[in-house]
Amino acid sequence: MSPVNILIVDDREENIVALEALLKRDDIRIFSTTSPNEALKIAWDTHIAIALIDVQMPEMDGFELVEMLKSNPRTRDIMVIFVTAISKETKYAVKGLGTGAIDYLYKPLDPYITSAKVDSFVHLARTQAEIRLKNEELQNFAIVVKNSADIICSVDAQNLRISNINPAVETIMGFKSTELMGKGIVSLAVENQQTLFRKKLGEIIKDNLNFAVFELQFETFDKRVIWVECRASYHNKTIFLNISDISPQKSYQEQLIKSKENAEYSKKVKETFLANMSHELRTPVNGIIGITSLLLRTDLNEQQKNMLNLLETSSKSLLGVINDVLDISKMEAGKFNIVRTPNNVHEIIKAVFDLLKFRADESNIEFILEIEDNVPENLMVDSLRLNQILMNLLSNAIKFTERGYVKLKVSVLQKHGDKVKLKYSVEDSGIGIPADRLSKIFESFEQAEEDTVSRYGGTGLGLTIVKKLAELKGGELTVSSQLGKGSTFNFINWHTIAAKPVEKVSNKPDRVLSPFNNVCVLVAEDNMVNQFMLSKMLKDWNVEVEMVDNGRKLIEKLKTKRYDLILMDTHMPEMNGYETARTIRVDFEEPKRSVPIISLSASSFGHEQEQALTAGMNDVLAKPFQPYQLHEKMSQLLKVEA
Repeated sequence: MSPVNILIVDDREENIVALEALLKRDDIRIFSTTSPNEALKIAWDTHIAIALIDVQMPEMDGFELVEMLKSNPRTRDIMVIFVTAISKETKYAVKGLGTGAIDYLYKPLDPYITSAKVDSFVHLARTQAEIRLKNEELQNFAIVVKNSADIICSVDAQNLRISNINPAVETIMGFKSTELMGKGIVSLAVENQQTLFRKKLGEIIKDNLNFAVFELQFETFDKRVIWVECRASYHNKTIFLNISDISPQKSYQEQLIKSKENAEYSKKVKETFLANMSHELRTPVNGIIGITSLLLRTDLNEQQKNMLNLLETSSKSLLGVINDVLDISKMEAGKFNIVRTPNNVHEIIKAVFDLLKFRADESNIEFILEIEDNVPENLMVDSLRLNQILMNLLSNAIKFTERGYVKLKVSVLQKHGDKVKLKYSVEDSGIGIPADRLSKIFESFEQAEEDTVSRYGGTGLGLTIVKKLAELKGGELTVSSQLGKGSTFNFINWHTIAAKPVEKVSNKPDRVLSPFNNVCVLVAEDNMVNQFMLSKMLKDWNVEVEMVDNGRKLIEKLKTKRYDLILMDTHMPEMNGYETARTIRVDFEEPKRSVPIISLSASSFGHEQEQALTAGMNDVLAKPFQPYQLHEKMSQLLKVEA
């Protein structure tokens, strides 16, 4: 508690000393002077609450001093008590009170009366100070409320009518605040939300809530509809509301929702387009590769064999480009999965090295492989994707190296428990990459130089795929290069050490495939080339074949005859493979209901393979495929030893 300031003004020093002794206590701070002019200065500089002023003084009497104090706004609120030894006549008392004094003390001073009067005025001074402080707070609150950007109002809880509302209502809704005084707050809401508004206010009153938030639509003076957020508090039979215009946020939110829906729709359209593209591109390539394979098994002269080998090489090259484009599309669509299984990493690396060594030899390039002794053999890796990364990096290095060497080095950077951090480094002495192009070589369709495509060929997708694969595997891909001196690509990745993988025994492509005896297969395929290829392949295996070009015809065939196996394309007109499989599994009786079905899908999307299995198909074979792969799956489903 801060002390109360009291000013004592008397022309005699002994009177001041006596009063100071009488009034001295902890909650009072005393200022004193014998000069009226000095008293004015003290009152001006210090917040004086009470002044004890002698009436008779030589320079200026007490009445004149008080008149001057009361005439100044800064000192007019000082409570003045006259201290006098002159007559107690009424005229003097009236004169003193007329100048603004509130009481008199008569000399000689009675200590008890003096102390009691001063004490009561000290309490009064404190009360006045608190009132002033509260008034200042109220004025500040009033300024805040009046100038608030939100509507602030108080509502009578008994009738829900507006008691007070600030001017912001005119800015936000177009109504003058005076027009809304006494009006029902519920009427501000749009008609179909007035019941909801009334219910919300009722809940606030019933539950005596200190805070509640809800959103509504209000109708403005010019009949516009706006969204508002109401923050409400209930106290002493009054609801206090802070109402914000949130129409811009709602509009932005709606735009975000619409953008999200459009993005999802675009993504779905893109996925459908990619699935169709995958089917439409891979299906004819499957036919070309399949028929080439069949022709190579017939009696041919050397020239014909050479031409077919060229055709097969061109087809596989085309398939590689198609797969590159589809891989990028799948990555961008978020449909690309990494599947880690136990694999012998040394064998994967050596297989890639051996496969590309002939290309390096053809170009007279020294091809070097270094695998450090401490690199574990068996790790959890996606062998297909690791193969793809190394193939791309090494193929690029060989392609862009005219003389010198290409080196693949695999080393251990770190080891922790069953985790190991490997660095696959591909170093070459090739053409190098300009410094200003280093940051762009991982972008789709970008090359190191403008004439790279015309000089070296390629889609410009290889490094993009490698970069994205590295990220999907949780690794990183870095590059350093000097123009004309060569480049070094580093793929760094953590792996989990695995047990020795189980060796898989599978048919080799050149193995003679045994016939199927007394087997009847129904094939649904809408592509004529693939129809011919499948028919020829199956008949070579002594299989009885019946062919249809859509799912509806397959259903009709199955109604009239029993088959040992169904081969079915997933993308067909009228009724696709998924619908056909579901119809067989649901509408047919046994044993036709359980007829084995192999999906022959040209789609590269994993989710389509899952969809085929979910629809009731037993297995999936992706196009293009080799004859031995189909033979193996048929053998498994027909329970025949291949």
